This record gives sequence, structure tokens and C-alpha cells, in this order.
Amino acid sequence: MTRERGSSVAACAPRAGGPAEPAMNRRAFLGALAVGLLATPRAAGAQPPAGKVYRLGVLSPGRPDEPTVPTTSSLIPVALRASGFVEGRNLVVDWRFADDKFDQLPRLARELVRLRPDVIVALGTLAIQAAKDATATIPIVMIIGADPVARGLVSSLGRPGGNVTGVTLVAETVLAGKRLELIKEAVPRATRIAVLATGGFLARSAQLQEAEKAARVL
Repeated sequence: MTRERGSSVAACAPRAGGPAEPAMNRRAFLGALAVGLLATPRAAGAQPPAGKVYRLGVLSPGRPDEPTVPTTSSLIPVALRASGFVEGRNLVVDWRFADDKFDQLPRLARELVRLRPDVIVALGTLAIQAAKDATATIPIVMIIGADPVARGLVSSLGRPGGNVTGVTLVAETVLAGKRLELIKEAVPRATRIAVLATGGFLARSAQLQEAEKAARVL
């Protein structure tokens, strides 16, 4: 695992394989990463192809010593190990930290792209945008707390389009109406449903507007 900070120069081991490598191998790695981040282990028999060394790039706007970073850096290798991807055997992980210098993210993203990783994990909106700007071909797995659709990072959660997919803590607005439908199915006699949020979020929330639209139909 290599960990480079915002002021560092890229350094890593050579990547195994080449451009002609079957796309299915990369899909298997991407699938394992995405499924692993959702904490749903793959079947025991689903193992990566033998003889291939995969490269994973991770782009973070923060610092290595931030409280959240050790959790993330522990989670990703552990999740991949459960699917047969093990550092030092068939996996290399390259980290790039911006040290809260957000203007460094585009440069760090380009560094990762030059390493030709199989997948890039980007943490937060700024890192995701930097990675997306740096490559249109390498798959990007986003971890984001904001709405990626509203931020223009993906077309939709169901069909992200392009090379970005991943995990978000905020569901697409269309799911707000679906939640209301499920509540109505579970409690058919419900006539008043409350929505709780922080700050001024509700006043400008597209999710609330979608829920109100669904409520009028129900």
C-alpha cells in the first residue's frame, strides 16, 4: 500500500496486465469492491482470476491522521480480502491525500490515473469530481454523503451512466416517494406522516417535494 500526501510525488509498483486484458477481470474487481463496501460478502466460490495483480487507487480530500481515514483504509482492504483480493498477493492499493488542500485534488487524481489503476475510490464530492475530470474510462467508486444526482456526478442512482458508481447516504429524490408508498402499505390507515431533518434542509429539499407529490396521489 502506498500513501501519498498532497505534496508528494507518485510512487508505486508496476501494474500487472495491460490494455488488452479482458474487461471481465476488471468488472470482477469492481463488483467485489462495490459489494464489499456494502458489507455483503460474495459467495465463497467466487474468486478472482489467478495470476492477475489488481491496482486500486483511493483519493481523499483529507489527511491520513483524520479519525475517519483509518476506518476507511481498514474497511476497503478487509472488504476486498473477503472476496479474494489480498494486498501483497494480488492487490496493490495507492492512496492520495490532499491534506485539506482541495485545490490539490485534480493533480492527485491525475497522478492516480497515470498509475493505471483498475478502479479509483473517491471520498466526497470534490474528490469524485476531480477523479471524474481526470478519466472517462477508469471506473470510479464514489463514497459520498450528498446527492450525487443533484451534484451532477451521475445521471441517476439506477443508471449512473459514464464511469462513476458507488455508495451515497442520500437517496435519489424518486426514492422519497417510494418510501411514502411503503409506509402507506405498512400502515394503510395513516393520514399524517412527519418528516424530520436538520437545519433548513426541508425548505429546499427536492426529496420533500417528491414526497409531497406522492402523498397527493396516495
